[in-house]
Amino acid sequence: MNLLFSNDKRGEYPDSWYAHDATPLASFEQFRGETSADVCIVGGGYTGLSAALHLVELGYDVVLLEAHRVGFGASGRNGGQLGSGQRMDQDGLENLMGKDVAHKFWDMAEDAKRLVKSLIAHHNIDCNLKPGIADLGFGKRDVAELQDYSKKLKDDYGYADASPLSKDEAQALCPSPAYNGGMMDWGAAHLQPLSFALGLAKAASSAGARIFENAHVHYIKEGAKVLVQTDQGRIKADHLILAGNGYLGNLNRKVAARVMPINNFIAATEPLDDDAVKVLTKDIAVADTKFVVNYFRLSHDKRLLFGGGESYGYRFPSDIAAKVRKPMTEIFPHLRNVKIDYAWGGTLGITMKRMPYLARVAPNILSASGYSGHGVGNAVQAGKLMADAIQGQDTGFNTMASIPTPSFPGAGAFRTPLLTLAMSYYALRDRLGV
Repeated sequence: MNLLFSNDKRGEYPDSWYAHDATPLASFEQFRGETSADVCIVGGGYTGLSAALHLVELGYDVVLLEAHRVGFGASGRNGGQLGSGQRMDQDGLENLMGKDVAHKFWDMAEDAKRLVKSLIAHHNIDCNLKPGIADLGFGKRDVAELQDYSKKLKDDYGYADASPLSKDEAQALCPSPAYNGGMMDWGAAHLQPLSFALGLAKAASSAGARIFENAHVHYIKEGAKVLVQTDQGRIKADHLILAGNGYLGNLNRKVAARVMPINNFIAATEPLDDDAVKVLTKDIAVADTKFVVNYFRLSHDKRLLFGGGESYGYRFPSDIAAKVRKPMTEIFPHLRNVKIDYAWGGTLGITMKRMPYLARVAPNILSASGYSGHGVGNAVQAGKLMADAIQGQDTGFNTMASIPTPSFPGAGAFRTPLLTLAMSYYALRDRLGV
């Protein structure tokens, strides 16, 4: 079973609020026949589109192949949060890589935020970019860890945009009975993710990238010239970039062993109008400390966009709205009867360490994936790092590629059952509050 076609109609965006809200982009043509390029990119999400844009700006002839529509995957379905730092916090990075390297990763994460914001400004991408993400906790330990972390970022990393939140301060921002404090980060941001992806595609195409949609890649032959076979043609290229993330499948076994696809779900309520202040009093986004994270924000038309719940098989649940309503009403009990207008799922890629997996999988093949829910900044930056590496400036790429990325246990037939067992354990811990 292929995740590209397991849960969606071929060549169509899911029926999400994002697709309803975004200004449509005219379809790119299908690829047929044969062509050659300096660089072929497989995948039309943030990673691939960023790589394409930066490569053509460097003077390369680029072909990008997307199996559905640009922004079809996680790039057009996610929570829209442009968070600070990496997916692993700085304490974890210090323990894993040492303080000096952890500081490099912090600086790169700050560069990623600046890159996203600069692309939006330079290309006039209308994606409702707004500042502010609150990380909120439940118990005393969760809250204390977040408050202490904001102090660590200021003292050890010189980051002054994050500050601790007391219970009263957290309630003043998010009047949910579930939360008891945390951290406010005004240097982080949130945006309309599909609109951002479409803006990147438009910019890359206008700069000269040859983008093809409904171009499913099913075979890659490595060599001095890489051969990329689609359903209706083939491309020969000097370099290949793999940017499929959770949808890459088994196009490269080294990547498949280290990047696990999982499904996540979001619901959009009916407009809450004046009652929106009972959810959030400011136009910020929120993520909490559950292992299976709850994340949410208000849309510009005052809907609650709430993400919660995961699954680890290929199929989405039959009733996505019901799956998301459960965690949503745990956080906001007063919304138990609110109408849900849109509910959708998406597939992302995670790694064992919850850090991106960047690798040179062959002398002329680069791959970036496994952003583990932190992809708005990471993926856009990864695209640029791969463009720079192809040009010969590979310091940033090599830094990210230095992260230890073990294979999943039982990589292959047994990795999904093993992951399901592990995730179920942590989900139980969440429910028990331990």
